[in-house]
Amino acid sequence: MKPSLPAQPNHIAILRLSALGDVCNLVPTVRALQRQWPQARITWIIGKGEYSLLAGLSGVEFVVYDKSTGLKGMRALWRELADTRFDVLLHMQQAIRASILSLGLKANVRVGYDKARAKDAQHRFTQLHIAPRTNPHVLESFMDFARLMGVEEGPLEWNLPVPSAAYDEARLISGEAPYLVVNPCSNVRLRNFRNWSVEGYASVIEYAWVQHGLKSVLTGGGSSLEREIGEQIEALCQPGSVINAIGQTSLKGLLALVDGARAVVSPDTGPAHMSNAMGTPTLGLYATTNPQRAAPYLWRDFAVNAYPEALYTYQQKLVEEVSWGQRVRHADAMGLIKTDDVIAKLETLLTHTAAHPTTGTTDES
Repeated sequence: MKPSLPAQPNHIAILRLSALGDVCNLVPTVRALQRQWPQARITWIIGKGEYSLLAGLSGVEFVVYDKSTGLKGMRALWRELADTRFDVLLHMQQAIRASILSLGLKANVRVGYDKARAKDAQHRFTQLHIAPRTNPHVLESFMDFARLMGVEEGPLEWNLPVPSAAYDEARLISGEAPYLVVNPCSNVRLRNFRNWSVEGYASVIEYAWVQHGLKSVLTGGGSSLEREIGEQIEALCQPGSVINAIGQTSLKGLLALVDGARAVVSPDTGPAHMSNAMGTPTLGLYATTNPQRAAPYLWRDFAVNAYPEALYTYQQKLVEEVSWGQRVRHADAMGLIKTDDVIAKLETLLTHTAAHPTTGTTDES
């Protein structure tokens, strides 16, 4: 017999370790749970880097797991929570590491993804499952956990904490003039293939500078590849039109930087969703992943979408013929994104948000 969900949970656990974009997309679910049950404790088991981004999130107790510590770290976390029993565990990470971690947690009921969405046999580690849904955005998949628990629909809320020191950090980089944030690189990992061309970014920066008087601030991590790409972009740009801040910001500093930006241009990576969470107009660049599933949620209408063309070019498939999470793992896929299309989308985004500064996608979500 399956356990039932509590009508009035006292202690809710969320298990979602990574990644930066995903934890940003999960915050509205946390806020929905808080609206429904303001007295309930919420404990979020989260990755180390992701914690540094969300530290201070109101009403949430964080338990940090550093995946580099492996089983030793898991055992330490289990000991830390040995005397804690959760009313419900929302298992929201589709990875075998997270499922193994969940085995050492005590919960009256465990909720996971439906079988169609579960990866790494995640549904076998849970007792109840969210309702099946056709082709949802990642954020909507997270919200399905709240819906299963009976949470009433409401506005999407983030309210990410950004300390004053982070805004000081951002101002030292950007100065006082209006600016565009360009985050040119996605995560550096095998067969990721989400980065657009150096020449394309330089052309967009030129357009923003000449047509709108916007400097561009380059952001990203400190890897050698990201630094090299930043230097190549900078070399192609007019003097004074670009500030290269790659590898120079903390995650909180980056939140502050995107909060003050006129807009953000980025491929499918964490800063795009950080920008979305701060309400900053965001132009996502998509060819290897489907923007209907993964674009910055509030700004889906402004994403440049070369995914159908990439799918047909490199896999001879239509979008309707592949699984919803299908990626195009080809090094040339992002080259299908045309510079003129990006500039046109940027112009539309800037024009739209000048007239409607708080609105993004036209969907009523």
